[in-house]
Amino acid sequence: MLDLSVDEYAHLNSPLHRWEIRYKIAGLLALIFAFSFVRDLRLLPAMLVVTLALYLLSKLPWRYLAHRLEYPGFFILMLAIILPLTTGTTVLFQLGPIAIRAEGCLSVVLIVVRFGCILTVGLVCFGTAPFLDAVRALRALGLPALISDMILLAYRYLFEIGTDLMQMRTAMRLRGFRPRRPDTETLNTIGSLVGSLLVRTYERAERVYKAMRLRGYGHGHTIRNELRTRPGDVLAAIAAGLLAAAFIGAQFYLNR
Repeated sequence: MLDLSVDEYAHLNSPLHRWEIRYKIAGLLALIFAFSFVRDLRLLPAMLVVTLALYLLSKLPWRYLAHRLEYPGFFILMLAIILPLTTGTTVLFQLGPIAIRAEGCLSVVLIVVRFGCILTVGLVCFGTAPFLDAVRALRALGLPALISDMILLAYRYLFEIGTDLMQMRTAMRLRGFRPRRPDTETLNTIGSLVGSLLVRTYERAERVYKAMRLRGYGHGHTIRNELRTRPGDVLAAIAAGLLAAAFIGAQFYLNR
């Protein structure tokens, strides 16, 4: 079965697990925004230190981070291959028609570090609390009720879709399907698989919607707020906000 959960380690005991989720989301999202604002390479070491410190404080296992970085890492790897070959004019190394350019390499460093830091902080934010608590916190921070309900349903049924996909792949293998090259037959089979999965998903969504309507969904439905705040939670959020402001201020200063 596909591993789609983000809160499998929400039961751990760490300072970030104990940080009240509303202030944690507000503080760490401010930090993520500040990281995305960084353009100067001189700020990257500080970003790495802050990210590493947060991850160590969270006590999340390293295999959790490695597994979550695996699939997005393929897209970053493609950029890491393409940018040094196509961006910039300063040639560092050339072998025949292939030239490695300095500007492209620096762009790769900036993109990889920002991507890693932003994704890691996001995993720390949502991986150190139960997913339902995170949705409650987003609702308390002003997210519309309809959007929060859609997030809950989408997250819940991702596991169902993953199970359906695994079952369909197993059935195809048992019937002798062994894709070896992207020929017409293989593409037609994969297209049929995707189409069947979409039809199943649509039919399930219709059944869920009708069941919810029969149970009164849409008539004053709200998520109860059972979250409690401590003074330390507010101070931690302020500290995260000040750190984010420091990164943005440093970027403005270095751009002068």
